[in-house]
Amino acid sequence: MQFWQSLFQCESDQIFDLTKLCEQLGFHGVMPSDHLLHFAEQHSKYPYSPDHKPPSFRDDTPWFDCWTLIAALTAVTKRLHFCTNVYILPLRNPLEVAKATSSVAFFANGRLLLGAGAGWMKEEFDVLGVDFASRGRRYDECIEVIRKLHSGEFVEHQGEFFHFQRLNMLPKPPAPVPILIGGTTEVAMRRAARIGDGWISPGGTVAGNLEFLGRLDQLRREYGTHNRPFDSIVAVFGEEATRDDLRRLEDAGATGFVSIPFMFTIGGQTSLAQKKAALERFAERLMAQA
Repeated sequence: MQFWQSLFQCESDQIFDLTKLCEQLGFHGVMPSDHLLHFAEQHSKYPYSPDHKPPSFRDDTPWFDCWTLIAALTAVTKRLHFCTNVYILPLRNPLEVAKATSSVAFFANGRLLLGAGAGWMKEEFDVLGVDFASRGRRYDECIEVIRKLHSGEFVEHQGEFFHFQRLNMLPKPPAPVPILIGGTTEVAMRRAARIGDGWISPGGTVAGNLEFLGRLDQLRREYGTHNRPFDSIVAVFGEEATRDDLRRLEDAGATGFVSIPFMFTIGGQTSLAQKKAALERFAERLMAQA
């Protein structure tokens, strides 16, 4: 089992020290989050909470550009991996995403995964002039374009949303950047099984994650993708997972486990010392001999 630490809502002046500590403690990687802007008025409904409000979003939260942040963090680490959780892919132009991810992966020696989501905040799409209703089809095409460009070969594309003549993009990454699909809707699960290199759980109970992993297994068999390499990264909310739970999740297909944001475990606005202690407790409780 690989262990990840979420950086969601982590204080910006603590990110570098915490990331380096994660590497020292043996974490496989860290996960920055993605949003574009704050809106004074927002009417979009968050899909993963009962009241449809995003968890503890603060107006003073700095949403760093993921690729800039990851590039900086790769420069102060040697083994740690980085996975966006999750990057709103259909909001962006895939040629620009392919360029950014290939460049970061090149200098990071392949320590990059693209965790992608469809997006739920219509306001972000509206401000960039991107159609929100067609984001699912755009999402699929973005993945196709990025994979073509990451090959480094001369490729062309004539799709519904993107068109280009034969060209290539360099540098290419040391290996194609894995694209993991986030979400638990049926559409997201099917996308992960059909074209994803993996899946990222937005969080749930142990029993809920086991159910989703079973559904993924069914869908991958349905699509004939069951024998392809596939990462499933899960997070547990609402209960404290045990080592026995980790074994059950791993037996069901989970390859990674997320230490959820500090704001949900030790509270918001905590000190660096408090976060370090929490990381050390997590490592001792779950990672030792895992």
